[in-house]
Formats: sequence, C-alpha cells, structure tokens
Amino acid sequence: MKKLIPLLFLGLAAIGLMLLLNACDSKSDSGPSPQTGAGGSMARFAIAENSLYIVSKQSLEVYDINDAANPTKAVTKNMGFGIETIFPYQKNLFIGAMDGMYIYDNTKPNAPVLLSKYTHVFSCDPVVVQGRYAYVTLRAGVTCRTGTAFSSLDVVDISDPAKPQLVGSHRMDSPYGLGVSGNKLFVCEGDKGFRMMDISDPKVPIQKYFFHEVPAYDVIVGNNQLIVTGKGGLYQYKYGESDSLEYLSKIPVL
Repeated sequence: MKKLIPLLFLGLAAIGLMLLLNACDSKSDSGPSPQTGAGGSMARFAIAENSLYIVSKQSLEVYDINDAANPTKAVTKNMGFGIETIFPYQKNLFIGAMDGMYIYDNTKPNAPVLLSKYTHVFSCDPVVVQGRYAYVTLRAGVTCRTGTAFSSLDVVDISDPAKPQLVGSHRMDSPYGLGVSGNKLFVCEGDKGFRMMDISDPKVPIQKYFFHEVPAYDVIVGNNQLIVTGKGGLYQYKYGESDSLEYLSKIPVL
C-alpha cells in the first residue's frame, strides 16, 4: 500500500493470514470458501485453496503452492496501473484499484478470469465482501483521489458479479481499511479511530459507535475477534452480539 506505516500492514497481513487459515473450516455460503486465507482489506496477498495471489501496482500474480516448499508461478495478469488490494470471497477475487474494483471468477484458482469492473472516481480503494454486497471505502484529500472533495463508503450489489451495481454511498471522514462479519461493519478512520456500523440492512450501514482511542488503518474481523492496525502496534478486541467491544491486548510493532 501507500506510505502508511508499511511494517504494520505487513504484520497485520501476516497475522491475519495465520488466523484465517486456522479458522476457515466453516463452509457457510455467507463467508469465505474453505482453505482461504487473507489479511486485512488493504492486503496485497491472499490464499485460496492451493493458490497464492499477489497484487503489484500493475498486475495479479498467481502461484501454485501445492508443494509449499517449491511454489511455481501459474500466471500473471497485467491490469494496467494503480492496483492496490485483494480480497478473496467464495469463488471470486475482488481487487481494489485506484480507479475501481475488479471482480475475477476464481472457479479455477490457477486461472482467474475477469468478470467485470466497477469504476469510480480516481481513489484509494480497499474492499471487503459479504453475501451479495461489497463495501468499498473511498478517501479524499490524498494523491490517489481526484474529482471529489469528500470521502465515502460505497455499497455495491455484486449478486451478479458480471454486473456490479452501486446501491448506496455514505459520507465518511477519512476512511482506510474495513472489515465485515454478520451484521457488523468496521471502518477505520485513520488518526480519528474506527467506526462500528450496523448492517442489518446491508445497503444502509448505520453507525453504532465511533471509537477514538486508537488510530486505525486496517482491521481483520473473525471469530468474535477484532485486530486493528494502530500507531505503534496491533490492537486486539473481543466483540459479541451486543454493540460493545472489549479491549484484550496490544502487540507492539516498531
């Protein structure tokens, strides 16, 4: 990603990968497919089945890791420029770019096929997915966003991945990474903290709380546990059905 404390993002992605690899034995249609690993919404790599995906600024690289000790490159997909993030969900890959969100059919993990592209103004573009909706944060006031003066959280209907449709856009302060689980959406707002939003109606996120204690840049949500990238380290929280969060610990990162 950008110049936003890159060591923290790397650490968050690595920890998130391990957590999700250990937790992905659920086969619910509402979550990631089995044997899938990913970091936060700002991660540049992910694992689905026996394939490793890495996004660079201009491409998607796919590696076969059936033999983990000897990974082999399966394919490179040239994608232009401004490629930022990757988020695997069920049989698709959702790739955030400065000018939009690419959706790839990943039925064949070693040979993903482009289905569509949701285009927005030139912007920083983390993305997460749950069910039929993708949530995308667009941040104003930075070099990767032009054409508008305000930041937003966009909700995109991806029930037909070949024809993504914008169904809602909500004003934010300065959004970075985000995470989703059940009826909760967590949106990081940089130095201002992070929001916990109710998405009982997935198209209309409603803010429940704004936590200002920790500057937040990315987040991983899973198993009622929240891991937040903040200044100086990774912060762990526990959450449940209620709208409260319980602080657990901090993992310092220099």
